[in-house]
Amino acid sequence: MTLYEYKMLSEDEQYDTVFSKGKFLDIVIEGNSKYVLYAIDMFFVEVIWDIEQDEIIGKGVFKEGSSLDKYSNVPKEI
Repeated sequence: MTLYEYKMLSEDEQYDTVFSKGKFLDIVIEGNSKYVLYAIDMFFVEVIWDIEQDEIIGKGVFKEGSSLDKYSNVPKEI
């Protein structure tokens, strides 16, 4: 599946695809949010959860770039 094909799906179909075909890669917790990273073919989907409410509050879709930085083990510069 290409990124374009994924984006053409309805919102519900996108979530179904992430949870059924996506490969889990990592979780990062920042404050009250949990970011869960999945890979689908040649792109990434980040599902954002509200920890207190235990519900999905959004998602991001990308191929590369700064969105992946939070999943890096490289220390952040201050």
